[in-house]
Amino acid sequence: MIDSSHSRTNVAALLAILALSAVTMVWLFWHFPVITAVATIAILAVLGVCARLARMTDTDITDLQHKQGV
Repeated sequence: MIDSSHSRTNVAALLAILALSAVTMVWLFWHFPVITAVATIAILAVLGVCARLARMTDTDITDLQHKQGV
């Protein structure tokens, strides 16, 4: 029962954070449309690069472990 209570609390907190983030983005886009659009695209580009680097690093480590027989 305690585990499910914590799980529900975590889900509620996540939804609250996502809702606050969405409201903030709408407010920013309403008041500063060009800057918000450019910043959003830049952040998504950086996250895309980070995701590719993380995959490459993970692949390199996995390959190294297979070669060593671990």
